[in-house]
Amino acid sequence: MEHAATGREFSYIAPAGYYIALRVGFAFPIAETNALPDAWVEYYTQRGYMLHDPVMQWLYANSGAIRWSDIALPDPRGIFTEAAWHGLKFGVAISCASTGTEGQRSFGSFARSDREFTDEEIELLSHKLRRLHEATAPPTNLTEAELEALRMVRDGLLLKEIASDLGVSEGAIKQRLKNAKLKLAAKTISQAVSIAVGYALI
Repeated sequence: MEHAATGREFSYIAPAGYYIALRVGFAFPIAETNALPDAWVEYYTQRGYMLHDPVMQWLYANSGAIRWSDIALPDPRGIFTEAAWHGLKFGVAISCASTGTEGQRSFGSFARSDREFTDEEIELLSHKLRRLHEATAPPTNLTEAELEALRMVRDGLLLKEIASDLGVSEGAIKQRLKNAKLKLAAKTISQAVSIAVGYALI
């Protein structure tokens, strides 16, 4: 993600740090920014807290915004207490789900050390996250033939095999892959496949 979109825009509202994941599909986000304190990230990762974190549980199950202090989920590992020791005393979790059929969501967790986030700050953060979510929407202009060619490349087939299986020329397959690459703003076919997988298009 662009630094301007995630740095100055968020750090002045969440000075203790933040984490943003855009377009989380079946596995990984297509982009993420982790601006939480390094010591907390290392501590959190080493202990495998993600699966037990009430904030992450809320983000995956809900849409909207909530202050950490209002999350009514069990915290048997005491993650909120340990986060506070690392300067993350107050926070807000924001999740926005797509209205389309791709089932992707974007979310962010934002922290302060001095006070609760105001309603106005939460609204502003929600707006900024929604804007990033919409800006990273998957393209809708790929044809089924282009997606089919990308799927076959993903599955390891060579151009000659794809052409033979589909009963068209290698030139036609090359053109479909070239079109897909342009529509996905990819530099290579491999990158186009990776982007399409990230968007859950194939």
